[in-house]
Amino acid sequence: MRRTAIVALVLGLTAVPTAEASSAPQVRVWVTTPDRAELMHERPRVAFGRGESAHPTIVVDPDRRYQEVDGFGASITDSSADLLAGLAPAVRAETMRKLFDPAAGIGVSFLRQPVGSSDFTAAKEHYTYDDVPAGQTDFALKHFSIRHDEAKILPLLREAKRLNPRLKVMATPWSPPAWMKDNDSLVGGKLKDDPKIYDAYARYLVKFVHAYARAGVPVDFLSVQNEPQNRKPDAYPGTDMPVAAQVKVIEALGPKLKFASPRTKILGFDHNWATHPNDGTAEADYPYQILRSKAAKWVAGTAYHCYYGDPSAQTALHNAFPDKGIWFTECSGSKGATDPPAKVFSDTLRWHARNVVLGTTRNWARSAVNWNIALDSTGGPHLGGCGTCTGLVTVQPDGSVVTDAEYYTIGHLSKFVKPGARRIASTSFGTTGWNGQIMDAAFRNPDGSTALVVHNQNDDPRSFAVNVGDRTFEYTLPGGALATFTWTGQLRSRLDAVPLTGATASPDGALAIDDDASTRWSNNGAQAPGQFLQVDLGRRKDFRRVAVDSGGNLGDYARNWELSVSNDGTSWRALASGEGVGQLTNIDVRRTSARYVRITSTGTASNWWSIADFRLYN
Repeated sequence: MRRTAIVALVLGLTAVPTAEASSAPQVRVWVTTPDRAELMHERPRVAFGRGESAHPTIVVDPDRRYQEVDGFGASITDSSADLLAGLAPAVRAETMRKLFDPAAGIGVSFLRQPVGSSDFTAAKEHYTYDDVPAGQTDFALKHFSIRHDEAKILPLLREAKRLNPRLKVMATPWSPPAWMKDNDSLVGGKLKDDPKIYDAYARYLVKFVHAYARAGVPVDFLSVQNEPQNRKPDAYPGTDMPVAAQVKVIEALGPKLKFASPRTKILGFDHNWATHPNDGTAEADYPYQILRSKAAKWVAGTAYHCYYGDPSAQTALHNAFPDKGIWFTECSGSKGATDPPAKVFSDTLRWHARNVVLGTTRNWARSAVNWNIALDSTGGPHLGGCGTCTGLVTVQPDGSVVTDAEYYTIGHLSKFVKPGARRIASTSFGTTGWNGQIMDAAFRNPDGSTALVVHNQNDDPRSFAVNVGDRTFEYTLPGGALATFTWTGQLRSRLDAVPLTGATASPDGALAIDDDASTRWSNNGAQAPGQFLQVDLGRRKDFRRVAVDSGGNLGDYARNWELSVSNDGTSWRALASGEGVGQLTNIDVRRTSARYVRITSTGTASNWWSIADFRLYN
């Protein structure tokens, strides 16, 4: 690529040489910045060109595919429904379009709906769909009714499905009816350990699914208890449901639900990535126990929340149970009583970009779902529970509606990544805990288009490149910005990645071959001739390219290098040598078969030598 094209693309401009522009695939770009200067603002398009870049390079590989996407969104809680229903008709219609219309809005494609009351309840009292006077029971479920939801919640859900027919709905109870619990209350307590209660609760959930389907809102996913390890809910519905109890509920529910609503998948757990200290002696391996139990045959996978731990827990569970899915189902932004709106927006955008938008999806989540879709300017109405939560949109005292950070974090996914998309491989240099680097996730949509979501964790602008096959473009994002890049066309590499499963690297080189560009091997000192990284592939493998990627560690590339191979680890043959010019060095060789591959520094520099990702292609 000519230098003029590189400079233009780094600046985010559209100017490229005429001969190249006429045939280069075009990339559309939408950007949101922490200072609200840009809010999913579509910038001028850029173009893929040929050649390599000296910048940290996101390598997108469409041939390496991961989880399928179900959707992204939030919850129309009782509080959200009360606020939306109370808007002037024209304002409500416009707000619903902004939320659910894939063209005119952000195309929210997943809703997680409370089965009964949660802390975000506008009513004066908490409720379920089968409440009876204290001391009474209703095993026949004669008093079951979803009449409460018919007033505001269901009309909004039907409107959402009209605006986005691909919308999926999950249902989650915060509490069974009080008569099923050992404390006769919706707040706290446990489900009575009685087979008749487990059967009644299973039938209660099936009746809910049936009733919603008849009301025009089929339920795609169902978990049996929100946050089952939360033993002390703050004046709002909640149930302490140990593993043994959840297993019994699922065993009673599974066959009934399969017969009554085969489309509805059961999700287990529905709680945090790690056990919160406030949950006391809760079972730390809860989701593992569910998937090891007899109930596992009825469970499609596991649902997670964001309030403790980190998204890597999802990958750990996926690795243990690769045939079960992962869904991320709740996270709320939060604001302090004295936090200025600008700080709330900036902090929420950055944290959710790292942890929810990218952290969950890079760790196998099929959904990314926030909590309330709408709240008022005080963070309510709520009945107990969270007094600091934020929503996707805020209803102001004058009846107007403003969009918040979560509208944009979810929107950068939901508008561009469609249900049925697949996450595809992309190198990413940032971490959920923050390391100031570029972080990303890539998706291939059912129509063949690609969406790449990128977050600049740093406070300062950062430049990077995006490579697909033999095409590359460069871009610069403002500090803290979140962006989505989309393009059409079947760009792909002529080479396939060679799996490094079982490979080892020395000295201490495991982090160079872990398929994670946010980690690195380093020589921990100035570059000098003779320093090397050696990879034992475990057996002879064929390859035609070696990629030595220094990732986001600017300047830590080998100034000069030599590539050698061996079949016994003793006798070595030099394949290639050259000069490093940037963060990613692709070394193309004649087709080679070898067990050992060694990259050696042959130059000097004051920089350390770091390798974030070492890859082979054939």
